[in-house]
Amino acid sequence: MRDLIITQNISLDGVIDAAGGWFTAENDKPEGDADQMSANREHFEAADAFLCGRTTFEEMRGFWPHQTDDETGVSDYLNRVAKYVVSRTLADPGWENTTALAGDPAEEVAELKRAEGRDIVVTGSMTLLPTLIDAGLVDEFRLFTYPVVLGSGGRLFADRTGLGRLETVEVRPFSNGVVLSRYRTG
Repeated sequence: MRDLIITQNISLDGVIDAAGGWFTAENDKPEGDADQMSANREHFEAADAFLCGRTTFEEMRGFWPHQTDDETGVSDYLNRVAKYVVSRTLADPGWENTTALAGDPAEEVAELKRAEGRDIVVTGSMTLLPTLIDAGLVDEFRLFTYPVVLGSGGRLFADRTGLGRLETVEVRPFSNGVVLSRYRTG
């Protein structure tokens, strides 16, 4: 069975909502920060599927396919992997290798996990995440913690207390102050 991995950029106080402008793709280009770029590439190589909700998909579709000088590798990765967008309203994804999942999200994702392949990565998708977490579909949380405290905004684990103890499998600091923490679910 494939692993479903939630990968998030997150503030010290648990905010993943980028609406306040604290995190954008443009300001995350770790020029000169080879250690974080190397970690991202490791993760890209381990995954062959990207899953997100409609809002995140539309934001990414509007940005990443148009990047021609992307040194991070995100654009190449997203253009080549199978992309799945959970949406009952998206008629035409408009991005190569994209499939719209219009059924029950938990059932659709469980079916994806049973299919042959490598990791399935989820990022953004604040509306979809609670469904995946509550359905017990998440195998790993991969958190890139930025040294910023926001005080308010959408949180990854808002009102989620039933996860129990997670197993820490990696903590890796980067020279730009970001810390990658990986946790496996029970």
